[in-house]
Amino acid sequence: MVHAPPSYDGSAALPLLVALHFYPGDAARIATTSGLNTKADKENFLVVYPEGHASGYNAFVCCGSEDDVGFVKTVLARMTGFWKADPKRVYAAGISNGGDMSFKLAVELPGTFAAIAAVSRGFIGSAAAEPSYKPTTPVSVITFLGGKDRFFGRFDTGITQWQERLACAPGGAQADLANGITVATATCADGSTVEIYRLPEMGHSWPGAAQGELSDAQAGVNATDLAWDFFTAHVIHGR
Repeated sequence: MVHAPPSYDGSAALPLLVALHFYPGDAARIATTSGLNTKADKENFLVVYPEGHASGYNAFVCCGSEDDVGFVKTVLARMTGFWKADPKRVYAAGISNGGDMSFKLAVELPGTFAAIAAVSRGFIGSAAAEPSYKPTTPVSVITFLGGKDRFFGRFDTGITQWQERLACAPGGAQADLANGITVATATCADGSTVEIYRLPEMGHSWPGAAQGELSDAQAGVNATDLAWDFFTAHVIHGR
């Protein structure tokens, strides 16, 4: 499913966001939870919603055996070809199984994504455990982790491991927000950045989502707004 803003006429190369659903999920359900269509209409970008086979993606620890990296690569060729999306400004955002998939795409489709947003998910599983498994081109990451998510410890360890592999160094003091929420920023040796929101009172949710599954309107931050602000600061160089 593709969503184009009202201003779209195919004459300008718009940024593209690949939105990745949870398991079990589909395009309509992640569109409702994330509110990305409304955001795209306001900020003038394209959103594509690839649907995984049997409601899931073959990511790190779940779900299926399809070549979903190849699937997304084919979708992106269509989006940059027929839809004229800007190949320098391609991003991915996902929650749960879709968040895992965003990390997998960042590693296995080098030179494709400028940045990703992983919501309530992490860099985990057998592939991620291999020291050589890391991006070979810069991909910046923003992630949102709920302290009441039963997998919080694994996700937190995973993003730390990601930073270690990319030789990221703290770029400044950790910021403390309301309700115990913190945001930590790191700069990495390859020029990418990592921004981590830790929300101690949130579970397995999309923070700031007003409706839909896995929504938490009272989380204290809005992942959709913060992710898009983060994305706009990143482009792929040399394309």
